[in-house]
Amino acid sequence: MKKYIFNTLGLGLMTAMTLSSCSDNFLEEKKNYDNVTPTEVYADYTGASARVNDIYAWCLPDANAEANWKYNCTGVKDEQSKSTEEFSGFTVFTNPQQEMSVANGNVPDYFQNTLNNIQASVWGRIRNINDCIAGIEQGTLSESQKNELLGQVYFFRAWCYYQLVKWYGGVPIIKEVQDVSSDSYTPRSSAKECIEFIVEDLDKSAELLASKGGWSGSDWGRVSAGTALALKGRVLMLWCSPLFNRANDTERWTSAYNTMKQDLTTIDACGYGLYTTSNNVNGSDFAGQFSQIQSKEAVFVTLYNNLLSGDGQKNNSWERYIRPKNTTGSGYNASAMLVDLFPMSDGKIPAGSSNYTLLERSDSASTQTDIHNYPFMNRDPRFYRTFAFPGVRWAYNGDPTVQNANNPSYNNGQNYELWNYVWYTNTSDAGDVESGNDYGADNLLSDVCGIYVRKRSDDYDVNGSPLYNFQSSQKQGFAYSAAPYAEIRYAEVLLNLAEAACGAGDLDYAVEQLKKIRARAGYTAANNYGLQSNLTSNQAACMSAILYERQIEFAYEGKRFDDMRRWLLFDGGANFKNIDGAPASWTLTGWGGNTCTWLGITPMNGQRRENMEYRTADTYGVGGTTYDSDPLTKAGVERCAAIDLRKSDLHSQEEVLKKWYTENLVYKQKKGDSYDSNKVPLYINYLPRYYFLGLSMGAMNNNLNMPQTIGWADRVGSAGTFDPFTGE
Repeated sequence: MKKYIFNTLGLGLMTAMTLSSCSDNFLEEKKNYDNVTPTEVYADYTGASARVNDIYAWCLPDANAEANWKYNCTGVKDEQSKSTEEFSGFTVFTNPQQEMSVANGNVPDYFQNTLNNIQASVWGRIRNINDCIAGIEQGTLSESQKNELLGQVYFFRAWCYYQLVKWYGGVPIIKEVQDVSSDSYTPRSSAKECIEFIVEDLDKSAELLASKGGWSGSDWGRVSAGTALALKGRVLMLWCSPLFNRANDTERWTSAYNTMKQDLTTIDACGYGLYTTSNNVNGSDFAGQFSQIQSKEAVFVTLYNNLLSGDGQKNNSWERYIRPKNTTGSGYNASAMLVDLFPMSDGKIPAGSSNYTLLERSDSASTQTDIHNYPFMNRDPRFYRTFAFPGVRWAYNGDPTVQNANNPSYNNGQNYELWNYVWYTNTSDAGDVESGNDYGADNLLSDVCGIYVRKRSDDYDVNGSPLYNFQSSQKQGFAYSAAPYAEIRYAEVLLNLAEAACGAGDLDYAVEQLKKIRARAGYTAANNYGLQSNLTSNQAACMSAILYERQIEFAYEGKRFDDMRRWLLFDGGANFKNIDGAPASWTLTGWGGNTCTWLGITPMNGQRRENMEYRTADTYGVGGTTYDSDPLTKAGVERCAAIDLRKSDLHSQEEVLKKWYTENLVYKQKKGDSYDSNKVPLYINYLPRYYFLGLSMGAMNNNLNMPQTIGWADRVGSAGTFDPFTGE
């Protein structure tokens, strides 16, 4: 019989293993522990700290990795982000032509991964944490030293379990290192027991770290009592949300609200808060928080460095992912769906949007309708910090011409303007939404995106001391960046609290939190921060506004897919009855039996994500395949001034660019999600059983006793029987 928990590496080896693999300041100290015993390790504060640093190295989120068993989604273009409005392209979760199933072998394995490699196993991480907890508790350190170290480790055990429970509901709860034996088996617990276990660990973490407050100096970035309570708030919102709270138990909301409101005092006392400066211009504070090494906004953070090589190198690749090819980057193409959804400058949802109908009251819907031909006109300040379009300044510091002599220098990037309009080589392609024969200006050519993701960019106009080490000589460009990744921002703390308050019925307090977020973005009380007047009297409208704010505030930060799952936004939760074997208790009875209807949000199922671009007008004819065959350049057309976000006169700049677009460019829809073999458009189809993920074949083969979740086939093809709610 295969064993569920296993022993792979000894303690002494583990202590020495990862000290050179992370670059956070507090992880860079090195000491050789190859030849010491476990007892000696935990008798020495430096050795015990090394073990804790090892936990950090295994468990911290990774801004460069696609979501998998070890890493949560951090905004890269992975299977989870592509299942939201942010990117187009079907995934295993949304593909209408192939169901996700054990038989098809396409079920993501976030439960087990590789059995016999402790570093590549979900439960290997947890075993490592339990081993560390036992070692510290049984060691000879002082009580204060033990508390400081254990507080950090308990947080990461809760973090690992949160990642499991949000996918599987009830999972095995393992608090101790288990002996290696054939009967070493722990059954799946109920979802409630798992949530309680996570909250218990986080409360313990906060209590042990309470006297520490926030960290500073070389220890900045470690988890604190505030970090633990912030994660607890996220866990409580998971438990209150329709995914786990099918009957909308209001006592759950009230308990969570009271707890989170009290916890905010501790979070604030640790030094966390919204990142703001005295010179917020066109959303520059919103942009600036992502290029601050020690921003108070970052409640749970992974640090990076810009070392070119050597021991401790740990670079963040995000800047390289999103920057255009003619700056040595790659470029992320934003979905037109999300571009269209962003608020207008008055804070309102664009008129005619079909996605948030409860936010389209007469006092909320903007009068601006032409968001396709001129997407940059009169938008929320965060729009310009999230997307980049033809005719906008996006400065950096580096020489791109070494990589390609035809790249425009723009004074070594410091005056860089994005002109990513395109042309076609024949007129039939110009009108074909499927044609990929488009060529971008300024040597972008075939490596062009219609609308670029700009979010989390280290903008030279915002941060004059870039965190990246631009390497022109090695043709690496932005490959070496020290930009931190904040998994939990203070803005999320406030929006989690707003959600709890709304669910508990304190709509006034919920709206107060929304106003704080919008004030940082640049809105004022003059128009009620762009919020409609009925949010304090209509719970559904208030909750819809909170989810909308989350979608905008956290775009491309890896949060949207989790929000869509926990609020059942793919189908409103109306189809649980279609799951084979689903008990009556799975039926959504709260929120009128359909969260989408209650929230006034269009279900994601049945929709498509398209892309968009701006091509040269027909009057200029077609172009060629080289950088110097731009039809506008050949016609002698001069470019207007690009929008410069450093300048406060944004609207006048927009008008200039709008006139230039009118004269020279044409909006074009581009195919996003795929078509079938007959070129018939396909539409998103997220099945109701996906809300609780089934175990993959590998996970079941690694443990023959582990029951499969209801709605999924087990290893021999029989129907799963495990109910994540009851644990039976």
